[in-house]
Amino acid sequence: MARLVDPLVVGRVIGEVLDMFVPCAELSVHYGSKQVSNGVEIKPSLAAAKPTVRINGSRDPSTLFTLVMSDPDAPSPSEPTFREWLHWIVVNIPEGGEASEGKELVRYMGPQPPVGIHRYVFSVFRQKEAMEKAKEVVAEEARYNFNTRQFASKNELGLPIAAVYFNSQREPNKKPR
Repeated sequence: MARLVDPLVVGRVIGEVLDMFVPCAELSVHYGSKQVSNGVEIKPSLAAAKPTVRINGSRDPSTLFTLVMSDPDAPSPSEPTFREWLHWIVVNIPEGGEASEGKELVRYMGPQPPVGIHRYVFSVFRQKEAMEKAKEVVAEEARYNFNTRQFASKNELGLPIAAVYFNSQREPNKKPR
């Protein structure tokens, strides 16, 4: 299991977004046929629509999960003054199910990195019980300065059970001159 955390340490996801944890669930994230793995590059145009996310982390079919997606590099990796930028929150994802089967608390926003290479982090937490709404309400227009750790703490989610991140950077303009 330590090998699963190492890329998160090297990529500074552990430390800047999440505390050290022991992975105990399988997290599968796909944009079309492209699977997200730690540090893979994905173009914003490929990630414009919601990914397919599947979580397997318990033998108990009544287990529910929360998924958080954020960008710790907003607006730029050298000056992340908006760290973290919230991209998505889904709660009540059933064991073995997909994020589409859960309840979307904050609608999906695809990557839109203005400058530099940004990391986009998917974090999964095991819920103690079903959530109708989060104890920390996140307004659609207030996505900046989100804190995954604080959200997990306020909603009694504990440490994550799985995480993965990808890199993305602004695509060059394709307009003819």
